[in-house]
Amino acid sequence: MVRRTALREGLVDVDGARIAEVTEELRHRGRATLHDRLHRVRMAGGLALQAGLAAGLAYFISHRLLGNPQPVFAPISAVGTLAASVGQRFRRTVELIVGVGIGVAIGDFLIYLLGTGAWQLGLVVTVAILLTIFAGASVAIVIQAAATAVLIVTLSPSTQNLEIPRFVDAFLGGGIALLVTAVLLPLNPLRVINRAARPALDLLSAQLDATADGLRSRDRATVQRALERLRNNKEELATLAEAIEGAKETATLSPARWHRRDELTHYAEAADPIDRAMRNTGTLIRRSVTLIEDEEPVPDPMPDGIAHLAEAVRLLKHEFAVGEEPQQARERSLRAVSEAGRAYGAGVGFSGSVVIAQIRTTASDLLVASGIEQEEANRWIRTAFGDQERPVSEPAEPGGGPRPPTAPPVG
Repeated sequence: MVRRTALREGLVDVDGARIAEVTEELRHRGRATLHDRLHRVRMAGGLALQAGLAAGLAYFISHRLLGNPQPVFAPISAVGTLAASVGQRFRRTVELIVGVGIGVAIGDFLIYLLGTGAWQLGLVVTVAILLTIFAGASVAIVIQAAATAVLIVTLSPSTQNLEIPRFVDAFLGGGIALLVTAVLLPLNPLRVINRAARPALDLLSAQLDATADGLRSRDRATVQRALERLRNNKEELATLAEAIEGAKETATLSPARWHRRDELTHYAEAADPIDRAMRNTGTLIRRSVTLIEDEEPVPDPMPDGIAHLAEAVRLLKHEFAVGEEPQQARERSLRAVSEAGRAYGAGVGFSGSVVIAQIRTTASDLLVASGIEQEEANRWIRTAFGDQERPVSEPAEPGGGPRPPTAPPVG
């Protein structure tokens, strides 16, 4: 009642603006969440089809052709090979078979000596894990050996001759998974990588744009939010690295994808510089927050250079996706460095000089990601930056403070 009375008397509705802002933020977050979920479905769609086809084929062959009355292990092995270790499926198949062999041997031996029961089961699992770890086996082999030992102990009393079908099914499931991946339903490796790279590059370009806008308006909160969002990039980078490994494996195993090997090599070489660009951008944004807090000068070319970096990332994503030489991304990266040189010449403080250095370093990372050798990229960066060095005692502006003695370093 007090609120309605105040509104009738012509007072400003302060709460209404805040509520509208929160509502709009929640609406935007809901749209972003739905977009992320749909993107994950598209990313996993091919893998889901491969897993379904491999499981069905493994069951059919084991049951109908090999006469296994309970073909449980074959489809499980097929799905495990496809889903548990993307990019290392051949190795995963070998690990399945080795783990099954170890589990069968340990389980049968201890059952022969001790019989079956609860404490025997616990002992079998413990021994299987300790022996595989002592032998230096991978985590996948350890888990598979323990799981197989459990099945041998629990099912052997009711199921005769379990060992050979289990062994055959593990081999069959892993082999069919490789067959589906390489021959029957091979994914387009470049499409897989493009979809995986999109979230990482979109995140990077969006936070660079936000930082440029925050510097122009000296809005510390905007830049701080960009820093926090960029820090949560581990999932995007892990997805990209896994997609690259999976695509390389597909191009190696699938004859239909052999012609993509050179392009995949280019992508694989771009993964590390993209990771470095993420890290260097984090330093850039963190120093931008300090720059605003310390009320240092922000020459107009500084946020312009950061905005050019954001556009360079978007161009790199587009040119990678369409299979073009990333010339536009390289040109925009060098333009960002040129703007950074102008900002440095106009006069910056300590944090500003670090921001300039990180613009140069991030641009160098993007050039390397585009296929330029590191030494050549550094030479291009120095040329684009220009001769902006001043003696430490010479002020940048009349009445201004001393300038840093050298241009910011590259790399």
